[in-house]
Amino acid sequence: MKIALAQINPCVGAFEKNYDQIIAAVDRAARRRARLVIFPELALSGYPPEDLLLKPHFLRKNAFFLSKLARRVRKIRVLLGCVTRRGARCYNSCAVLSEGRIEDVYRKIYLPNYGVFDEKRYFAPGGEISVYEESGIRFAVGICEDVWSAQYLQALKGERIDFLAVISASPFHLHKIKLRRKILRRAARFLGTPIVFCNLVGGQDELVFDGTSKIVSARGHVIAAAKRFQEDLLLHDFKIKGVHKPVKLPSLREEEEAFRALSLGLSDYVRKNGFTRVIVGVSGGIDSAVVLSIAALTLGKKNVHGLLMPSRYSSKETLRDAERLCGNLGVSYETIPIEPVYEQYLRLLSPRRNNESPDKTEENIQARIRGNLLMAYSNKYGYLVLNTGNKSELSCGYCTLYGDMVGGFGLLKDVPKLLVYKLARSINRVNQRRIIPVSILRRIPSAELRPNQKDTDSLPEYPVLDPILRMYVEEDKSLQEISNAGFPISVVKRVIRLVDANEYKRRQSPVGIKITPKSLGKDRRMPITNQFRYD
Repeated sequence: MKIALAQINPCVGAFEKNYDQIIAAVDRAARRRARLVIFPELALSGYPPEDLLLKPHFLRKNAFFLSKLARRVRKIRVLLGCVTRRGARCYNSCAVLSEGRIEDVYRKIYLPNYGVFDEKRYFAPGGEISVYEESGIRFAVGICEDVWSAQYLQALKGERIDFLAVISASPFHLHKIKLRRKILRRAARFLGTPIVFCNLVGGQDELVFDGTSKIVSARGHVIAAAKRFQEDLLLHDFKIKGVHKPVKLPSLREEEEAFRALSLGLSDYVRKNGFTRVIVGVSGGIDSAVVLSIAALTLGKKNVHGLLMPSRYSSKETLRDAERLCGNLGVSYETIPIEPVYEQYLRLLSPRRNNESPDKTEENIQARIRGNLLMAYSNKYGYLVLNTGNKSELSCGYCTLYGDMVGGFGLLKDVPKLLVYKLARSINRVNQRRIIPVSILRRIPSAELRPNQKDTDSLPEYPVLDPILRMYVEEDKSLQEISNAGFPISVVKRVIRLVDANEYKRRQSPVGIKITPKSLGKDRRMPITNQFRYD
């Protein structure tokens, strides 16, 4: 029996467009003589629909298009991820469509409620395992978290099936592809049966779905795989007693995987939200260089504009590097010195300053002038402002509210500083040219908001800071546990205090793409008013 895995990129709530994508994939699979075509989890509504599921008219539209799809499906069987209702309850479901009708519905049993998942808020759990037969081959259906559950696998083990079909919307983070493969391999070996796994692809707000649908043999070997970070239709001739050779999946470096996730997340956020062009404040530093490069390489140079906004503290070298970067990428750019506006601010504030020494007030004024200019361009010309702040800075509050924190999308929001450097080197290596000037890579990081300023005036060195942040933010390690890993307890205390004191800033930051196992968005929900102390 020929099976097709339709790895599509739907958009939440775009029922008409999602319907068209699904029908197109069904028709392609039918032309290739597939008997069964499998779609990802919630492919009809898009994933995750979140509180749209609380709107009755959203559910009615979902039901309308599900019925419309069922009537359209002939001479092929379809497993489709969708929302279904039974009485007042909603279910995360897999509808089995054939011969112009909804033949059956499997309802997801194990609902994830951790990290970015809130499925227990919206869905009731199913209770029954479903087994079907096609062309003499028996198969069961599971939905994403089901196959991660030992209880589900134990209940399924007694069923006589030839394979397990798993539909999924499993979001990406670094090393997730390897983790997912490990889970599927373990499940296949436990059941003693192949697993056919169809995953969603595309960007949805801060989530990116990498696709990487695959078929895993009963021995746990990957015998067929779809593309990563792209739509694909994977066809496979399934034979009960066939011998299938394992396929070797392409190996990507961490930074290459991150680049592809950021690129897909950016392109889908821009496209699905109706933007065509973006603007980036280009400082000559590493963060804006990486953001501008990813934007230009993803969206095309004609859709990216750079805005250079030097102040009295900007060095000639950083300004020159910003201009070189824009030239290397071929993007349009303008230079607007902020000195006249900054001087006007100082004049306005002068009577009230009482000859006080400059401090972060004057630094933040410069950042907010730049933020205002970027937003003015957004309002006037329809640009989406790409924020350039990284996870290391945002974790510690090393950023200015309404200044360098402005923007509609934070491309590096979940990217630690050390990974930013890896991304920059990878961009040059993969493109076989120095898009990002070497001088940017070698320069000591600085916000350039006062004379001779360096990031290390306010933060530990990044090779020290990033591991501490990983342990504290992503792994929830205690002060003592982090210190026991080899870091001075005074430095760890300082970092923890910075993180805890700046939750209010992170709440006001733009949405950004999840890259690490625990991002600063939905993954981590800390109270702003919080007097619990770790030291």
